[in-house]
Amino acid sequence: MPSTDEDLAIQATDLRKTYGSEVALDSLSLAIQTGTVYGFLGPNGAGKTTTMRLLTGLTRPSDGTTRVCGVDVDDRRALAPHVGYLPETPPLYEEFSAREQLEYVADLRDIPQAAAHERIEEYLTRFDLTEDADKRIEAYSKGMQQKTAFIQSVLHEPDVLFLDEPTSGLDPRAARTIRESITDFADAGTTVFLSTHILPVVEAVADEVGVLFDGKLVAEGTPAEVQARAETGESGSLEDAFLAVTSEHETAAAPEGE
Repeated sequence: MPSTDEDLAIQATDLRKTYGSEVALDSLSLAIQTGTVYGFLGPNGAGKTTTMRLLTGLTRPSDGTTRVCGVDVDDRRALAPHVGYLPETPPLYEEFSAREQLEYVADLRDIPQAAAHERIEEYLTRFDLTEDADKRIEAYSKGMQQKTAFIQSVLHEPDVLFLDEPTSGLDPRAARTIRESITDFADAGTTVFLSTHILPVVEAVADEVGVLFDGKLVAEGTPAEVQARAETGESGSLEDAFLAVTSEHETAAAPEGE
């Protein structure tokens, strides 16, 4: 049965972003169903972070429209309760402890105090931060900061979660907890838009994959479909497919004679 607009958590139509003569994103359209884990792949400079900022309303497009959970992303006040965003460089107050940071975010999100306390303690335990929860964030390792930032992005139980390199700086145990959390969120109906260079993570959790190259979506589908598109076959990995697709378009984009 075809998807209707009501089924779509993310709906972007002909998104375009330019900076002067530079085209950062070129006519991107997405239709992502509720509860989907969407792996968003591309080489450095492809436009992935620009896309995430457009989808979360942090950057205005040069052209095109986006709706998340049926809300126009230009309406930031209406959008905020629906969306959680973990950027590659998370916003943390280094003079706060993790517990203070999370309590501050809970207050900003109008989470009832009892619910906030329960969720904070649950996540601190899950990510092995309880022992260090009252130490200042400035003394934290990159991995500890990343775990704190991940918790703050999901604390209000968003409908759509945007994650930019969520396992950056994490040890294998913490990275596995992130992967398991992504799966748990999706099973509960949360839509997860995941951008990462760690392709085995995408291969493990993604229902659909989009490959961005030079600001354009050059491949999209299930991991198996993208592998078939790249003619790597089912025995090939998603990494093989990614390299094949991007190499194909890199060759096509090269000036004649190179």
